[in-house]
Amino acid sequence: MRDALERFLSGLETARASPHTVAAYRRDLTAILDRIGGRERPVAPGQWNRENLEGAFRALTVSGHSARSVARALAACRSFSRHALQYGVLPVNPAVGLRNPRLPRRLPTPLSADALSRALDAMAAAEDASACRDRALIEVAYSVGLRVSELVGLNLGDIDRRAGLVRVLGKGRRERIAPIGRLALASLDRLLAVEGRVKTGPAEAVFRGPSGGRLSTRTVQRVVRRRLLALAAGLKVSPHTLRHSFATHLLNRGADLRAIQELLGHRSLRTTQIYTHVSRTHLRKAYQQAHPRA
Repeated sequence: MRDALERFLSGLETARASPHTVAAYRRDLTAILDRIGGRERPVAPGQWNRENLEGAFRALTVSGHSARSVARALAACRSFSRHALQYGVLPVNPAVGLRNPRLPRRLPTPLSADALSRALDAMAAAEDASACRDRALIEVAYSVGLRVSELVGLNLGDIDRRAGLVRVLGKGRRERIAPIGRLALASLDRLLAVEGRVKTGPAEAVFRGPSGGRLSTRTVQRVVRRRLLALAAGLKVSPHTLRHSFATHLLNRGADLRAIQELLGHRSLRTTQIYTHVSRTHLRKAYQQAHPRA
C-alpha cells in the first residue's frame, strides 16, 4: 500500500496537481497508513478495509484533528482508494460509503474598508524597500481578491497595466482574468522602482524576498499578520482575510453575486453565497433605513 501511495502521488505530480495538494495528500494518507499498520509495519491491501479506515479516522478525531482536517484526509483517502482499485492493488474500494464529519459553519470576519484604507495609506509614508513590498503585496491581494498561492505565483507578465487586468492561475490550474485597481498598480510601480528593477522579464516573480527568490506562502502570511494585526481586534488575520474583505466590500456596495463568483474564481455559486451571510449586518442596516415600518 505504501508503494501504491508513492505511485499515486507521482501521478498527481505528473498531472500537474498543486504542490500544496500533493503535500497535503502525502501527509494525510501517511497518517492513515501509520494508524492502520504502524510506522514500521507494511500495510497489506487486506488491511485497507472499511473497518480499519473508520478506526483510523476515529483515531484522528480523538487525537485532536479538526473536522475540516478529517474531511480533507477522507477526500484524499477516497482518491487513493479509487487509484488502488483501478490498478488492481485493491479488490474493492473500502472508502465507498464513508461519511464526512459534520463541519462547523465558520463565517469569515472581513476587515473594515475604512480601517484597511487608513492602514495602507499609513504604510505609503514609509520609504524602505520592505514597507514598499508589504504595502504592494497587501494592495494587490485586496484589489484582486487573490488566494495566497495565487499571490506568490504572480509574475510580472501576468499584469497588463494599460488595461488594468491581471491573469490569475487559480485552483485546479484554472485561469481567470481579473481587474486590478490603480492604487495597487501605483504600489507595484513604486516597489519596482525602490528595488531597482528596471529591466524585468515576464516570468519574473512580482514579490521577491531579500535573496531575490519568490516569496513563500508562509512569509506572506507573516507579513499580513504583522501589518494588519492592529485592525483585527484580536481576531486571526491572514491573506484569506483580505480575500474575504474584497468579496464582502463588493457585495456591500451592490456588486452582483455572479460577478463576485467570477472575480474570486469560484467554480460554484454556492461557494460565493457565504458572503450573503457575511453581509447580513449591512442588509439589516439598509432595511432599517429604507423600510417605512422598520
